[in-house]
Amino acid sequence: MLFVGEYKHSIDAKNRLFIPAKYRDMLGESFYITRKMEKCLAIYSETEWNKLTDKLNTLPDSVVGSIKQFLYSKTISATPDSQGRVVLPPELLSYASIDKNTVIIGVGDHLQIWSDKLWEEKENAIDTEALMEQLRQLGL
Repeated sequence: MLFVGEYKHSIDAKNRLFIPAKYRDMLGESFYITRKMEKCLAIYSETEWNKLTDKLNTLPDSVVGSIKQFLYSKTISATPDSQGRVVLPPELLSYASIDKNTVIIGVGDHLQIWSDKLWEEKENAIDTEALMEQLRQLGL
């Protein structure tokens, strides 16, 4: 399963976000939405969520306790309605500075939901030379 692409959608008055059909098919009936450190939200399929949590659970709380608190405290299990929408709680929207317009991007094993403004800023700040150097160092 490889999430790729970029889709723009708006949050409606009831805090519902449309998840593109292509992504819904890959995510399954229900999935997890949580915070990322980058001021965006992440959507994980149940399989990928279990991989992430299994990794965290192999480490002692003295090492990952704060990460678990950050991650689990605001995570929701979501099931799209018949029109493919999920309700995003106000605290998740606030965390990611999402007011209305969003960008949903595929990043391999999961999706990210960005405020359109923050995503544009991030895109404009990309240092392609630094990325090329990083790729060279990784042998890619």
